[in-house]
Amino acid sequence: MRPVPSRVRRTTFPRYTFGPKPKRRTELGLLLFGSGLIVALYVIASLAQNSRIPPDLGPFLGVILGLALAAHMANRWLAPNANAVLLPLAALLNGIGYVVIARWDHWNPGEARNQALWTTIGVGLYVLTLLVVRYSRDLERYRYLLLLFGGILLVAPLGFSPINGARLWVHAGGVQFQPVEFSKILLCLYFASYFASHKELLTIPTARVGDRLFLDPRPLIPILVAWGAAMAVIGVEDDVGFAALLFVLFIGMLWIATGRVGYLVLGLILFVIGAYIAARYFGQVHLRVNEWRNPWPTASNPNNGGYQLSHAWYSMGTGGVGGAGLGLDNFTGVVTMGGIPEVTSDMIFAAIASEMGMIGAVAVVVAFVLLVGAGLRVAQTARSDFSRLMATGLTLIVGFQAFFIMAGVTRLLPFTGITLPFVAYGGSSLLANYILIALLLRISDEGAKAQKAMLAVGAAAGPGERPMVPAH
Repeated sequence: MRPVPSRVRRTTFPRYTFGPKPKRRTELGLLLFGSGLIVALYVIASLAQNSRIPPDLGPFLGVILGLALAAHMANRWLAPNANAVLLPLAALLNGIGYVVIARWDHWNPGEARNQALWTTIGVGLYVLTLLVVRYSRDLERYRYLLLLFGGILLVAPLGFSPINGARLWVHAGGVQFQPVEFSKILLCLYFASYFASHKELLTIPTARVGDRLFLDPRPLIPILVAWGAAMAVIGVEDDVGFAALLFVLFIGMLWIATGRVGYLVLGLILFVIGAYIAARYFGQVHLRVNEWRNPWPTASNPNNGGYQLSHAWYSMGTGGVGGAGLGLDNFTGVVTMGGIPEVTSDMIFAAIASEMGMIGAVAVVVAFVLLVGAGLRVAQTARSDFSRLMATGLTLIVGFQAFFIMAGVTRLLPFTGITLPFVAYGGSSLLANYILIALLLRISDEGAKAQKAMLAVGAAAGPGERPMVPAH
């Protein structure tokens, strides 16, 4: 190989040597800006409710900055080339949710303290995930083990009593959690591994019928069995939201893996058939659809679920464009724990729209759009088919989960009751989503490193030479 000209060494190599620092500086700046915004909202809410600066402002600021810096330093150490906006967006949504939860903490004491504790544990799991998963391709080796653990987590709630009509919770001592929040990530990894290894069989027609070639359906049988079993378990648990989420995840990843529109058409047909059967024969789904069609309670028909929805719409209507102001809800008896059940969990989007107005609601929607866009960008730069499908699936989980709950609150879709990622009160969702963001950052770091290596090798090869491409 001929020596690299000095001109190339001077003008090219420093650019790639110092590449990671601008991303991390951008991330740090966004984290500090988001932390300042969260602290400002916290102070505004306290001034509105108590007419004084919160006495715990110093510790609150310290915790916010400490968690942000801990996650940032983990990125500098473990994923220096990763995407710069994923973590700040997740932290911003988490902070907005905490402020709203703290604002209503006097109706259900202890929720703000619990959410702060779960956020701390979530950041710890975020760092631990980056530390343990050093290469995303390592996860592909444990395909069936991931499926096994995902299945165990799915069926675990069947042995416990339902809460609010659904079997989602597992109780261990004084702690309860939703294992389906972690199961969705494990199933996503299994789907990504299976579709990546069977991509050609699912894409290229190989089965001959007469003079024509068709897709061989046999490779689809194992994955359909796994998906069908998961859907059946979720149906038994009466978990409408996660059933819809798992269906969209499966069809979306199948389409991304193959690029064949026929799978989307098949998915649409299956969705219509499944929705009709579920709405007709499953009690929980039938109730959700009835509440969606007629949410207005009457003396003869209390319609408790409709009561929750209709009062949420009244509260959002009173918020208007600018909102009533944090801690200044003027629609007495509506946005309270007595007026809207689960206002800090299922209905937290309505609480945000009431006191922060359409501006606050749109800001939350835009944050999720940016988060999904960043996740899809990570998928585009992934090193392998497995990593690309994994990043796409993880992004679909966050995006569609947020869409389903916000669309349910605003009556675009039947209300499902799943949590709004990073925003709603709940430890299981928060912990699982921090692990999800860490996996996306691991894929992003690998893709950026591979891209930089290719550019560096191409520059070193000089004109007329073919650069050596790093193997995946």
